[in-house]
Amino acid sequence: MKKFLSVFFVFMLVSYLSTVALAQVRGTGHAQGHAPEVSRDHGQNHDKNIDHDKNHAGTTAQDAKLEARIERNPGLKSKIESLLPPNTDLKTALSGFKNDGQFIAALHVSKNLGIPFDQLKATMLGTNPQLTATTTGSTTTASTTTGSKPMSLGQAIHTLQPNLSAKDAEREADTAENQAKVDIKITTAPKPVS
Repeated sequence: MKKFLSVFFVFMLVSYLSTVALAQVRGTGHAQGHAPEVSRDHGQNHDKNIDHDKNHAGTTAQDAKLEARIERNPGLKSKIESLLPPNTDLKTALSGFKNDGQFIAALHVSKNLGIPFDQLKATMLGTNPQLTATTTGSTTTASTTTGSKPMSLGQAIHTLQPNLSAKDAEREADTAENQAKVDIKITTAPKPVS
């Protein structure tokens, strides 16, 4: 009987500890100090997660949520403000991005490569003006339209810096995404355990 109770007690202890460990691994994302997921493929399946209609309907609530998350974290807000171009409002800068990881990675690319943030953002979000030329007989007419196709961070880098190979652009995107993850992780304090 003692042997049975000993085995049973060990089994219960192992079960309890594995449950606790599993709960810690799964965590609750941002509340546990984890960075949001930033896709390794830099948006190859990008269209399934974002509403890309021309007005970006519904992004206002998402933008407000992102802004509130950043505002609640003074360390992260300070880091982001150091990356923002001069005279740029946080609310305006983050509008349209799907998450804080994507936004902060774009800020890092802008800083690392000297790409103007507004151009990078417009290229990524598909709000870049497109120049179209129409030729009728001997007359060529130029016009601009908005609503180009949204691009991944790597694609946007390659578009704006064509002297970089696609592979180098992806590497720069990886670097910026890793910098964003570190920024979020370092500046996000874990919640105290109650």
